[in-house]
Amino acid sequence: QVQLVESGGGSVQPGGSLGLSCSASGSIRSISVMGWYRQAPEKQRELVAVITSGGITNYADSVKGRCTISRDNAKHTVWLQMNGLKPDDTGVYYCKLVLRRAYSSVTDTYWGQGTQVTVSS
Repeated sequence: QVQLVESGGGSVQPGGSLGLSCSASGSIRSISVMGWYRQAPEKQRELVAVITSGGITNYADSVKGRCTISRDNAKHTVWLQMNGLKPDDTGVYYCKLVLRRAYSSVTDTYWGQGTQVTVSS
């Protein structure tokens, strides 16, 4: 009933920029938290950035000052703009949404399919 579609990502050289987007569709009543996570090879998935419905943001220390998360509540979309990319930023990036479906009294968590970001010279 709810689908997430990620776009963006790709390969860039160190110091480059990339933008990611994640849009949700379906019977959605509201989305509380939207976030981006990443998983590097042989490492656990980790938080990159989150944003609440009120616009409060939180970033991993490793990306502070280089990444910006934003959202459009009406479009059920979250973006992540990444600048000054480093090889350590390489990984699969996933969006995560905590939302309430229409006619539901509980919240559910949904993950995007993941998009690859590779930073290499």
